Amino acid sequence: MDEVKAQAKPFDISKVEVWDAWAKVRGNKGAPGVDGVSIEAFEKDLEDNLYLVWNRMASGTYFPPVVKAVAIPKAGGGTRTLGVPTVGDRVAQTVVAEHLSARVEPVFHPDSYGYRPGRSALDAVAVCRERCWRFDWVVEFDIRRFFDTVPHDKIVACVQAHADARWVVLYVRRWLTAGLRMPGGGVVDRGVGTPQGSAVSPVLANLFLHYVFDTWMAREFPGCRFERYADDGVVHCRTLVQAEQVLAGLRSRMAGVGLELHPGKTRIVYCRDSNRGGGGGPDGGHPHAQFTFLGYTF
Repeated sequence: MDEVKAQAKPFDISKVEVWDAWAKVRGNKGAPGVDGVSIEAFEKDLEDNLYLVWNRMASGTYFPPVVKAVAIPKAGGGTRTLGVPTVGDRVAQTVVAEHLSARVEPVFHPDSYGYRPGRSALDAVAVCRERCWRFDWVVEFDIRRFFDTVPHDKIVACVQAHADARWVVLYVRRWLTAGLRMPGGGVVDRGVGTPQGSAVSPVLANLFLHYVFDTWMAREFPGCRFERYADDGVVHCRTLVQAEQVLAGLRSRMAGVGLELHPGKTRIVYCRDSNRGGGGGPDGGHPHAQFTFLGYTF
């Protein structure tokens, strides 16, 4: 396929964008969606399949199929529901995700690490480690069931603020409300949330939390540094009083946008080391002197 934009199509989406998206989907591999079509099966009729995705997206007639729900065990017990779109839908989502990412990456905060090019969990861990030497207190936080509860209207508002093409907003709306086919066969309609596992969810999550957390922190607590990886984060504070103010403000902020901090994974921690003792030291006998961030215990 060449780079010539389609004529007489309402949306200016190139075939090259679809082919580039396919290359990413193929590289990421992944299981079949509700249609049972694998990467290998999709590739057997690749040109026709990609033409169909492009034609429908460019004409505004692309409607995503329902997403296959898969329960994945969590390390701490229980399960997490992942959404597995069809291969063709992953291609369509990747077209939108790449288009939107190119426009929002330049404005994202440098201390946002999750699902971003050139950044990793280990980068966040390394920065967190260095800052724990300089700041005495930490607010460890996790947003409870973030991907299941994030409000659609607020996500769409964030996308509208940055999207330079109508089709980006149109398809984001359709993906947010696509049904979720449960393991028992029933389909659940979704009024909130964006399934983990979809190609477009990471950029939507980062864009939403950029405004809900990153820019809010920079505005309300400019003296506190932080590392955020998706819905997990650490805020570094100078004093216990400051940490308490941050935590109270963060709880209020999340409640104001329809989210909740996880009560078992959110707390204030004293950064004890050889120079900062426990018990009767400046921590006043604070009960928490360690936390875990992205699988590493500090």
